[in-house]
Amino acid sequence: MNEKHGLDAADIRILSAVQKHGQLSKTKLAEMVNLSPTPCWARLNRLRAAGFIRGYHADIALDRVADVTQVIVTVSLRHHRRADFERFESHIRKIEEITHCIATGGGMDYVMSVFVPSLAQFQGLMDDLLSADLSIDRYITYIVTRQVKAGSPNLGKLASRAAR
Repeated sequence: MNEKHGLDAADIRILSAVQKHGQLSKTKLAEMVNLSPTPCWARLNRLRAAGFIRGYHADIALDRVADVTQVIVTVSLRHHRRADFERFESHIRKIEEITHCIATGGGMDYVMSVFVPSLAQFQGLMDDLLSADLSIDRYITYIVTRQVKAGSPNLGKLASRAAR
């Protein structure tokens, strides 16, 4: 039992299945997690209502849809006051080309993933960020040449380690 969040092994199996496969029929999900359909569905609805499932997403092959350039950007702010972090984060949330942004400790303050059609458009985005009075001290860019691995963490392993 994952005491921290009141999850048991069946809940973890359900979360793992929907993380890997997205939306599933009641029967298929029950089969995958080794529960009968009605209790399984009730558990899934409880997990949704409790906020454990934020949504369902498709894994789109972007390179088949459009020309796209992915850039990883690390950012360090000039000042480390709460207001500086809040201003930066609020601004970043509004930029759709920035798909991921994490705050980090040690060295750099943020790591972001940016998806744009071209390097010229990336540079325009960075010019806008630098002129937006966000207290950016420095940034480093890394052009993504290919994706080697993408995935989600193994919930079963994480939950079992947390229970120890």
